[in-house]
Amino acid sequence: MKTSINYLPEQKRDDLRRIVECVLEVLPDCEMIILYGSYARNTYVDYDQRIEYGIRTCFMSDYDILVVTNTRFQRYIINHILSKATDNYYKGKNRYASTTVQFIDESIDDLNKAIDKNRYFYTDIKREGIMLYNSGRYKLARRRKLNYREIKELAEEYYNDRFERANDFLRNAMYDKNDERYKICSFHLHQACENYYNSIILTFTLYSPKEHSLITLSGRAKTHSLESSEAFPRDTEEEKRLFDLLQDAYVQARYNLHFRVTKEDIEALIPKVELLRDITRQCCEERIKVYAAKQRQV
Repeated sequence: MKTSINYLPEQKRDDLRRIVECVLEVLPDCEMIILYGSYARNTYVDYDQRIEYGIRTCFMSDYDILVVTNTRFQRYIINHILSKATDNYYKGKNRYASTTVQFIDESIDDLNKAIDKNRYFYTDIKREGIMLYNSGRYKLARRRKLNYREIKELAEEYYNDRFERANDFLRNAMYDKNDERYKICSFHLHQACENYYNSIILTFTLYSPKEHSLITLSGRAKTHSLESSEAFPRDTEEEKRLFDLLQDAYVQARYNLHFRVTKEDIEALIPKVELLRDITRQCCEERIKVYAAKQRQV
C-alpha cells in the first residue's frame, strides 16, 4: 500500500496529519489509519461552485478515512469515539467551509477477511489507499483465488442485495407514477436500471464499477448477458429519446426545474425496466447455478 501524500497540496497534507493526531488522541490503540477514495486516487474536487439549471450548487470531496482497530467495537461506542476525533479536528476551523471528514471503521480481523475474500470495496482500498498511520503490529491480507463455493456465496450475496435495491426503486417509481410525480419517477427508474445492470455485473465479475451512466453500465452488462440489451433497444429515434431521457434523469430530475417528463414517457419506460428486471433475474440465477455446478465438480 502507498504511504506518500506528497502529491497533495501542503494544506491538505497538514489536514491529514491533523486527522491522524485526532484519531490517535481518542483511540491510542488504533492499528491503521488509511486514506481512500478520491483524495487517495488524486481525483478529488477541492471546491466546485456553479450554476446548473438556474440553481447554485457547490461540491467538495470528503476526506474518506478507514480506521482499523484490533477490537470489534459496538457501533455506538466507535461512533462516539470517532465523533470526538471529528470535533477535535474542527476546533479552530470553519466546519462548514472545511473539507468534511468521513470515518469508517473495521477491526483488523474483519478487514483481512474481506480482503482475503476479494470483497471489492476493501480490495479497492488496499490497491488505491494510502497508509497514513501504521502501528506495525499487523499486516494486511493478500487477495487469493476463490473456490467456486466462495464465488457462489459472494455472487448470491451481491445479486440479492442489488436486485432488491433495484426492486425498491421500481416500487417507488410506481408510487410516483400513481401520484403523477413523473420527474422524480424518472429518477427512480434510472436507479432501478443502474442496480439491475450492477446485479448482472456483480454476479458475473464480483466487482461493481463506480458508475452511474446507463450507457456505460448497459455496455458492461451486455458483455455478460446479450439479452440485457433487449430491454432498451436504440434502433429508432423514439427508442433513443427514451433511453436518453432515462440517462439524463439521474442529474436533471433532481436539479433541473425545467426537466420535462410526461405520463406517456413513464408509461413507455416502465415496461422496459420491468423487462430488464426479468432478464436480470434469469441471467443472474442461471449464472449462480453454473457456480453451484462447478462447485460440485471439484
